[in-house]
Amino acid sequence: MTGKTQTGRYDHSLQHRAFEVGIFLKALDGVLECIGGMLIWFVTPALLVRVFRTLYGHEIFRMAGEQFGFHAQAVSQKFASGSKLFPSLFLASHGITKVLLVIAIWMNRLWAYPLMILVFGGFSVYQLYRLAHTHSLMLALLTLIDIAIVILTWREYQEQRAVHRMRGGRKI
Repeated sequence: MTGKTQTGRYDHSLQHRAFEVGIFLKALDGVLECIGGMLIWFVTPALLVRVFRTLYGHEIFRMAGEQFGFHAQAVSQKFASGSKLFPSLFLASHGITKVLLVIAIWMNRLWAYPLMILVFGGFSVYQLYRLAHTHSLMLALLTLIDIAIVILTWREYQEQRAVHRMRGGRKI
């Protein structure tokens, strides 16, 4: 992943550093999604409802406002009444995909760049669709971050292709 252009300055550019930080955060996000998927699968809905009720009973959550408590309880009850299969598989597959792509990028696999662009581009399109229905500020922020990662990945891919060509096309 670390390469230099003819000027030798790319490794130290702000763009390259932003790319490295961005994919590290995507890897961390992927690990958290995998954990979340497993928790959804293994934690019973009744336990989740009890946890939210217990947490909301503490003063710190009361200070956060009643809206938080109502929202947390509504989410836990909705989860309790639904199937665990879809959200569990959705989170786990998202997480595994992100982690594997980031590992491939860290291992300098040139094929991983276009795949990452395709996958995160697809995630962004779906998130824009969801955003049109939910108007969630958090989803809008996450979508902007994913779009930035796609742009940074494209630029990094161009740099890595140039480095690959300069090395005589050896497989990386």
